[in-house]
Amino acid sequence: MEQSALRNVAPPRDARRFFAYVAVVIGAGAVLLAVHLPGGFPQSLPAAFWVLAGCAVIADTRPFVQVGRDDVLLTFPSVCFTFAIQLAFGFAPAVLVQLAAVVVTAGWLRHAAWRAAFNAAQYLVSFAVADLIVRRSHHVGWIVVAAVAWFMVNNLLVSTAVWLRFGKGWRARFARAVRVDALATGALLLSAPGLVAAARVDVLLIPLALVSLYAVRRMTVLSAERALEARRDSLTGLANRKGLERAVANRLQEHADRAANQEAARRLALLLLDLDGFKQVNDSLGHRVGDRLLVEVARRLTDRADAEVGRLGGDEFAIVVPHLRDVADARAHAERIMDVLREPVLLDGLPIDVGGSVGVAVYPEHGTDFEELMQHADVAMYDAKGRGDNLAVYAPEADHNSPERLSLLADLRKALESTGDTGIALYYQPQVELATGEVVGLEALLRWQHPERGLVDPEELIKVAEHSSVMRLLTFRVIDDAIDQLAAWAEGPDGGAAARVRVAVNVSVRDLHTGEIADRIAAKLRQTGIEPERLELEITESALMADPRRVLATLARLDRLGIAIALDDFGTGYSSMLHLRRLPLKEVKIDRSFVLGVATDPDDAAIVRSMIDLARALGLRIVAEGVEDERTWRMLVEAGCDLAQGWYFARPMPPDRLLDWLTRHRRSTVAHTA
Repeated sequence: MEQSALRNVAPPRDARRFFAYVAVVIGAGAVLLAVHLPGGFPQSLPAAFWVLAGCAVIADTRPFVQVGRDDVLLTFPSVCFTFAIQLAFGFAPAVLVQLAAVVVTAGWLRHAAWRAAFNAAQYLVSFAVADLIVRRSHHVGWIVVAAVAWFMVNNLLVSTAVWLRFGKGWRARFARAVRVDALATGALLLSAPGLVAAARVDVLLIPLALVSLYAVRRMTVLSAERALEARRDSLTGLANRKGLERAVANRLQEHADRAANQEAARRLALLLLDLDGFKQVNDSLGHRVGDRLLVEVARRLTDRADAEVGRLGGDEFAIVVPHLRDVADARAHAERIMDVLREPVLLDGLPIDVGGSVGVAVYPEHGTDFEELMQHADVAMYDAKGRGDNLAVYAPEADHNSPERLSLLADLRKALESTGDTGIALYYQPQVELATGEVVGLEALLRWQHPERGLVDPEELIKVAEHSSVMRLLTFRVIDDAIDQLAAWAEGPDGGAAARVRVAVNVSVRDLHTGEIADRIAAKLRQTGIEPERLELEITESALMADPRRVLATLARLDRLGIAIALDDFGTGYSSMLHLRRLPLKEVKIDRSFVLGVATDPDDAAIVRSMIDLARALGLRIVAEGVEDERTWRMLVEAGCDLAQGWYFARPMPPDRLLDWLTRHRRSTVAHTA
């Protein structure tokens, strides 16, 4: 057995200790050869010996390849013939034939001289130990013991060399080598007595063993190919997720050793790349062109990146960058990768722009294993996409998957799936018509009283839920509660003050990706008998404009149902006139960040007036958020704003307090008008 990791080149560090060990093993082999060869080689040998010797040399031209979990092992089948020679003719003839096989193998595989010498010596030592045992008896039991001793010594010598070269614990190396190589080498050694018996019957039976070995080799080759295919992406030839995980595991051990030795370049980065616009390429030009684009991207990444590259599926690639000094090095490498992708790809004469977003996670700062690094690189990649950037390094504050948030998310899911008092409630903030002072609408705002954490900040609650399936449950719960509340006000004796108001509910853009929300609302309205125009859905400008075409069908269906759509936080995103005209909007809400400065900042005042003029030109109702004083209210009235909400009028309040407030407000409005 020989590990392919024991390569021709010197180890990257501590070469002196490694070559000292190699020299000791070679020296031991030379001593054994010098002691046993003189007088140990018979003057004449029968034909059976020469047939066995020839088969040994021929067999080693095609070694067995065995794929273990972490290493590829080469097993040389000559040992079944040389061990048979040892049993039949003694130690000296066996090791001389083995030396001849090693020389042939070294030339065939282009091994370095020191490596060939080490391989020869490892066999000499292994045969010497086995010889001490078979000299006692040729009984089958002692032959088995000798074979086990040969196998263990051989693996011990090789595993020690690999350990000195790569580290990662001698015991682990030795145990893995024994586990992977036991079946193949054990079978070869234990077939030796059968060859001896066959030689006594007819020497022509011996070459038949080569046929069996060839069949076994073919099976091991096919097995190795299947194992390799299981770690490779069939389209690009890059490593797949399984292969990448193995590469990262090997690299992490190497970098752990570097860190233990206080080496500077001891960090490793995992870069996750997601291509932009790949779906459009597939949809418009076909999957064949899309596949060619992926192959070209893979070629560019492997040609220019000093790293291991893998394809995780679809348009997602991962790059493992070793030997970095710090996080800045990792970021610089990611920037070079983005530079590689900036040049358009020419396919069938058509230039295709290739862009993407890269998330960076660095060992050991952002993770100490493959899964943790992959998860954090994924968080960074989506952080980059969310900010409209093409690169981001992992930052804990952008991670929606921290243990605290995951715990909160689990509690929220449990609360949403439970009945009874779960602490989830809606508070309502009035929207006042500026021209008359009449309350015409309410915004439903989520509140959650956690049993242990107390009142959870609404912004934190949305951030926790919006990237998970819990967001759907939360949206449906809010819609159901809001419509149920409208029904309760319409039926109750004290609901007259709120009987005709409109309620606005916030939804996320993900809620609009399918028509399920429209089905839910339509069914709930039919169940309660509430008119559709009394419900309004609010969606933020930045979320809506990120992918307006994807939600257009759902918005159009809601519009046909009679549900009004409001564009929230107007002015903070990047709406275009074209999108505003195409979307079935009824209302825009000017963000509080502009409204708060209307009375004190001329720029904010000018921006708000422009927004009001734009909305009026498009026939949209205008709501100003964050009105906190009379001066702001009066300026909004002068600018022609329709509605306003804010602490100047009322804070959000639960339904029972809202009815009292509405009654008082209506009386004061009537008295003021009179």
